[in-house]
Formats: sequence, C-alpha cells, structure tokens
Amino acid sequence: MAIEILRDLRGLRVEVMHPPDLERARLIEHLSRIGCLPIAVWPFPSDLSSDADLVIVAIEHDSRDVLRHIFRDGNRLRATVIGIVGYENPSTLQLVLEIGAQAVIERPIRPFGLLTQLVIARSLWLSQHESERRAVKLKRKLSGVNTIQRARLILMEEQKLTEDEAYQSIRRQAMARRLPIEDIAATIVEARA
Repeated sequence: MAIEILRDLRGLRVEVMHPPDLERARLIEHLSRIGCLPIAVWPFPSDLSSDADLVIVAIEHDSRDVLRHIFRDGNRLRATVIGIVGYENPSTLQLVLEIGAQAVIERPIRPFGLLTQLVIARSLWLSQHESERRAVKLKRKLSGVNTIQRARLILMEEQKLTEDEAYQSIRRQAMARRLPIEDIAATIVEARA
C-alpha cells in the first residue's frame, strides 16, 4: 500500500494555505520536486476547494474561527489535511485535532520528513475515507433490513401470515416487479402510514 501511495503523490493536487513568504516558496518547490501539483492560497478561503486532494494549512491562532469554518464536519473527509505548526501547546494541538489534520509539519519547514508526513497523512485519510464509505453502506443496509422487518410485521398483522410467509410475499412481489426487496417493503410501510 505504501508503494501505491508514493505513486499516487505524483499529480496530487495540493492546496497550500500559507502566508506568502520564503517558507511557503520552499514548501511549494519541494512539493513540486516530489511530483505534487501545489497551488498557493492566501488569505484563507471561505471554503475548501472541491478539486484539492491534499491541503497543507498554516495553523494561525488569530485564524482559529476561519479554520474551524473551513474544516467543518462536512469538509473533513473531502481532502487530506496536514497542519503546519510553529510550536506545541494545548490550544494549537486542539485546533489541529478540530480541523481533522492527519499529520503535522513543524516550523521551520524542512524538506526532510515532508515525504514521510505526506505518505502517513494520505494513508490515514484513505483509511478514514474507506471506513466512512463502509459505514454509509452498512447504515443503508441496516435501514433496508429494518424496513423489511416493519413490512413483514405489517403483513403478519393484516393478513395473518407467519413471519416466513410475510417475507416470501414481499420477495415474490419484488421479483415480479423486478425491484429491490427494500423498495417493496418501503411501499408496504408507506401504505400503512
């Protein structure tokens, strides 16, 4: 997996939210050498770019509210996030956690360790993204199972069927109409409501 992530870094769209200075210029230069496609963004935007794969953001205490808005819950999994910190203290670490950063780069920024942080952050983000996708799929499946169960109970009550007969009735209707069983179950539940 690490080799795949290293390959994926080439062409990765990186948004660098950092004030224009020599440190940002060197960071962008090193990202380009790695094969990334860095874009400098300053001042902080009102929202994340929809096409950024990775965001490297300067953690500035006077921008705490702006950073919280940019990296609000809905945006957290849109891109990999790496924070740039000048020093460690509880409020800085709290902000790093609040924005959902997968890695941290220390100031002054040095080329050594940047590639490692990119790989670790990207690996964590991909893992989180996959977990989120699986969780959504499981929630959808559980919702379907609950709907089927409610429809089965309705048929058992209204038509005096056994549990298995109610399920087979729903299944036959789904097959006859060439629809998912969850859709037929939802129709039965909605008709009762």
